[in-house]
Amino acid sequence: MSTPGRTPGSTPGAKRPPRPHRRPKKDPARMVAFRALRAVDERDAYANLILPSLLREAEQKQNLDRRDAALATELVYGTLRLQGTYDAVIAACIDRPLREVDPPVLDVLSLGAHQLLTTRIPSHAAVSATVELARAVLGDGKAKFVNAVLRRISAQDLDAWIAQVAPPYEKDAEDHLAVVHSHPRWVVSALWDSLGRWQPDAAGRTAVEELLRADNERPEVTLVARPGRATVEELAEALPESTPGRWSPYAVRLAEGGDPGALETVKENRVGVQDEGSQLVALALAAAPLDGPDRLWLDGCAGPGGKAALLAALAAGRGAALVASEKQPHRARLVARALEGNPGPYTVIAADGTRPAWRPGTFDRVLVDVPCSGLGALRRRPEARWRRRPEDIAAFGPLQRDLLRGAVAATRTGGVVGYATCSPHLAETRAVVDDVLREEGGRLEWIDARPLLPGVPALGDGPDVQLWPHLHGTDAMYLALLRRTA
Repeated sequence: MSTPGRTPGSTPGAKRPPRPHRRPKKDPARMVAFRALRAVDERDAYANLILPSLLREAEQKQNLDRRDAALATELVYGTLRLQGTYDAVIAACIDRPLREVDPPVLDVLSLGAHQLLTTRIPSHAAVSATVELARAVLGDGKAKFVNAVLRRISAQDLDAWIAQVAPPYEKDAEDHLAVVHSHPRWVVSALWDSLGRWQPDAAGRTAVEELLRADNERPEVTLVARPGRATVEELAEALPESTPGRWSPYAVRLAEGGDPGALETVKENRVGVQDEGSQLVALALAAAPLDGPDRLWLDGCAGPGGKAALLAALAAGRGAALVASEKQPHRARLVARALEGNPGPYTVIAADGTRPAWRPGTFDRVLVDVPCSGLGALRRRPEARWRRRPEDIAAFGPLQRDLLRGAVAATRTGGVVGYATCSPHLAETRAVVDDVLREEGGRLEWIDARPLLPGVPALGDGPDVQLWPHLHGTDAMYLALLRRTA
């Protein structure tokens, strides 16, 4: 029988045993988000590639449900998109330079800042859950630091913080926009310059802010019904909440929360996930007028295979064949997988477009969607904005020019070359094409690409086109079409 007020089994005057440390509760959604951010930082992983595997693992080991998976996804992408803004806020709440904060601690703080400043999660719940995460992954000491910083952050909303940490627009416009819209300053400058080139009447503050804001929005998932293998009507019937694409006749926009991987048509390779901008590039090349026969097409930078699959299907409908070439063997295998089941003939090879495995003048139509900075897909790969540096643009330039030269050499007289890139940066778009045009000395002529994108507005003065997230709801794809005349 125990004595009231005493611990059973204790004796008067004896010291109580130390209270055992409470084991921190592991929130599966926040744990997945933290692991994803660490992979992005430590291993240069891409969130869209690493997150699905982490979600599957948590689903199997921790019974992660659909709601938790949605929260983890929002935390990862939201934190990466607004990392620059959150860094400025966190820096204002600590007594040391941000660079002196351990990266794992900074990741936890950023996750907490996102919950406090951008989501509808109540402040007390956001702080409590994030501190629990800190205890689990950082330890009690650092969790106290996290708790103190998050409580400072919770004292103001996002607008109040931005007013405090962003320099005035009138004093430094680019730095102001960089903090407010969470882009590196050099990216803000490059995008602004490009907008002025393509949309001279919309090069002011409103236009660039619309573009930067669009980069921070969650992109829709767009499917492509590959001709000869699936139809838009079939997709619409299987996905009653989906909507047709805005511009491509083969596009269907998936309802929010839809899982394309669960569709039988995707599993059967008859339907793919492909941004509408990429679809438009392939469609424009296929529709470009040429002189002479139309029997053999080339995708010279085919990995991972989205454009190649659409081009192969379009070619098959005309009795033509596609050669899909990709330098990296593992990416060539992805291309082969994407083309499986194509209704017409095709060939997939692992070859370097700058050292071609084909004779000059072999092809009627050639597309090169060249490696680039990826600044046109920051909605889908938000970490790229923090990973890229201005010097990367210059590093891509020689390869982009060599690939375009190789594409021109591969095209017969009277045939068509398409140069595409998922970047609006002027050094990766018009500058590359202009240089090769000068070198070719009159052997190439522009084709106006705008009429080949019917119904798509705001395409500028031509003859090349630049798509924009804020104007077209697509990635910022660039396309130049050239006809070889000699």
